[in-house]
Amino acid sequence: MDREELADFLRRSRERLLPGEVGLPSGPRRRTPGLRREEVSQLAGMSADYLMRLEQARSPQPSTQLLAALARALRLTRDERDHLYLLAGHRPPAGPRAGGHVKPGLLYMLDRLVETPAQLVSDLGDVLAQNAMSEALFGCHCTVEEPDRNIPWRWFTDPFVRESYPEEEHPAYSRMHVADLRAAVARRGNDVAATELVERLRAASEEFVRLWELHEVAVRRSSRKRVRHPAIGDMEFDCEALLAPAEDQRLVIYTPPPGSRTFEALELLRVVGPETAHRSHRPAAGRPAGI
Repeated sequence: MDREELADFLRRSRERLLPGEVGLPSGPRRRTPGLRREEVSQLAGMSADYLMRLEQARSPQPSTQLLAALARALRLTRDERDHLYLLAGHRPPAGPRAGGHVKPGLLYMLDRLVETPAQLVSDLGDVLAQNAMSEALFGCHCTVEEPDRNIPWRWFTDPFVRESYPEEEHPAYSRMHVADLRAAVARRGNDVAATELVERLRAASEEFVRLWELHEVAVRRSSRKRVRHPAIGDMEFDCEALLAPAEDQRLVIYTPPPGSRTFEALELLRVVGPETAHRSHRPAAGRPAGI
C-alpha cells in the first residue's frame, strides 16, 4: 500500500469531479474545487472521517469492497479504478471475459504466425483456435467433441493424450495443469464454467483430486516442453503465453530453443502437414491440441 500516492490520487479525483456529474446540486459558490469529502463519503456509503484519514495518508489498508465503492462514487474509469486498487495494495478486478468468443485481435495475430505452432486457449484450458502449424504438430482440435476440447480434461481422462509427451515428464505436466487451473478458478470467483469443470474432473480422475487438494497455484506464462510427433519424432519448444487484458484468453506460441534440432524439424513439419499428426492415433479422438 502506497499511502502517500493513494491519498494524493483520492484528493485529485475528488477535486476533478463536479457536483452535477454525480447528481448533486451545485449550491452556493464553493471554496474548493470538486466535491466535498462529506459528499463523496455519502455516495460511497462510508464515513467522512475514514475518507479524511485516507486522504491524509494515515489510514489502515482499505478493503476491496470499500475501494469498489470509492471507484463508483468518484466515477473512475477502468484504468483509474485499477490504479486505485494497486495504490491500495490490492489486485485490480479482472475485466469482462470474452467466454468462448475469440477476440479478433488475438485471432489476427494467430493467422499471421505461419512458421511456428500457436493456439488460442481460454484461461480454463479450452482450445479456441489454432494455426496450421499447430494442427500439423498436434492435430486439429475439430476432431474432438466440443465439450472435450479442454486441455486439463483430456490430460486427466484420456491416457492416449500422454503418449505425445515423455513419460518421465507426466507428473510435472499434471501439477502444472492443476496449478494453472487453480489460479483461473480463483480469478473467476468460482463461476459456473469453472465450478462445473472442476467437479467434472474430480469425478473422473483420482490423480486430479490428489493434486487439487495440494492447493498449488502457478499461472502458466512460459515453459519448455518436449513433444513426440508420430512422423518426425521428438521436438523441444519454448512456450510463451501472451495473456489478454482480462486474462481469460491466451495466445500460446511454440518456438524452437536456439540451436536445437527443432528448427529443422519445423521445416519438415511444414512439408508433411497436419495429416501425419493423425496417423497411428485413434481417429475418434485425434491428437491433443497442445498442453
